[in-house]
Amino acid sequence: MASVQVVNVSLPSLPSGWTAEKDFKAVGALSAATQRNIEPVGPHFLAHARRKRHARTFSEDERIQAQQNVKKTEDEEDEDISEDEDPMMLAREAKDWKAQDHYAVLGLTKYRWRATPEQIKRAHRKKVLRHHPDKKAAMGQRDENDNFFKCIQKATELLLDPVRRRQFDSVDEAADVEPPSKKELQKGNFYKLWGPVFEAEGRFSNKQPVPKLGDENSTQEEVETFYNFWYNFDSWRTFEYLDEDIPDDGEGRDQKRHTEKKNANARRKRKSEDIARLRELVDECLALDERIKKFKQQARAGKDAKRKAKEEEAKRLIEERERAKAEAEAAKKNAEEAAKAEREEKKKAKEAAKNAAKKNKRVLKSSVKDVNYFADGEASAAQVDAVLGDVELVMGKIDVDELAELASRLTVAGKDSGAVKAAWADESKRLVEAGKLKEGEVKTFA
Repeated sequence: MASVQVVNVSLPSLPSGWTAEKDFKAVGALSAATQRNIEPVGPHFLAHARRKRHARTFSEDERIQAQQNVKKTEDEEDEDISEDEDPMMLAREAKDWKAQDHYAVLGLTKYRWRATPEQIKRAHRKKVLRHHPDKKAAMGQRDENDNFFKCIQKATELLLDPVRRRQFDSVDEAADVEPPSKKELQKGNFYKLWGPVFEAEGRFSNKQPVPKLGDENSTQEEVETFYNFWYNFDSWRTFEYLDEDIPDDGEGRDQKRHTEKKNANARRKRKSEDIARLRELVDECLALDERIKKFKQQARAGKDAKRKAKEEEAKRLIEERERAKAEAEAAKKNAEEAAKAEREEKKKAKEAAKNAAKKNKRVLKSSVKDVNYFADGEASAAQVDAVLGDVELVMGKIDVDELAELASRLTVAGKDSGAVKAAWADESKRLVEAGKLKEGEVKTFA
């Protein structure tokens, strides 16, 4: 027993000059006492009351409570994992463990590949509590071989090993979901019947998560993603669990190699068969999927609409070309007609101008003739030639407009010899000033 040690500690001395009357100041006061009723509550009081009621000691009460907690745990596990045990399964030989359903042995058939390690441990604990040889012996049951208990141990050992569990899951046909029959599809919902099939097959996918089948409202992209995934399915199934056991009894290496080669060939064959089976399954679902038909109809309708629009566009372009061609031809024809009319008009104007010029020239020549070529008596031939020569010279230097103007002036002058000569003299002077005639070149009009 440890000895008691006494430690002497002296309190610090008060400051000099300190007194309670002078330096102490009260900051509050105690309230008056209040009487209240207090009721005992809480787990500790309940434990105290339980011990008093049953006259138990602390250790007795703790032991009984622990037993009740164990029973409560077993009851809870029974509610969570409760499956009836098949008599044939209970009679299975322990040496035939490879052919047994390990999930059924542990009562996990409703979980199977979804069962967590914790659920497997709880199921094992429940089965052990029920089928342990010591407990069965205490209940008066005899099982000299303890076959089922050994099956429980083997199932737990295998399912808690990730590698060996995956090998068993690879060939666990009890987890498969058969595709619906035509009769079932006629009565049931296509998506609800096919969905579990692909969910079960999806447990073998290396790529997670696995796309869902969806429903009638799924988009075309979602549906195409789903079928592309399954047509390019990446499976981890290897079928090692079904390998023929390689004997380890000292046989020759050739025999072992032969068995290993045989197992490898069998796995490849099963893998190929499984790929073909899955492809047929996807083909069957795809052929019955109404969404695919709907998408094809929509695509066909879209193609028809595009084709119709293309045909209409081609027709419109042809009509536009024909209309443009007709307009061009009409414009060409109108232009030709206008050009023809213009030519005819110009021809007429030219003919009219030519006729007017001839007429005006006759007026010019007649003007000098009417005034007797400016002679006082009978004009001589020389006089006539000189006057007509000057008339021709002037007419050759003026244009049609000037010719018309001169003809107008001569018409006004009439047979007045002086006025006619003056008109010719003025025109000659104008031509000289314009540089069209030389000074003195015209003699008879001066």
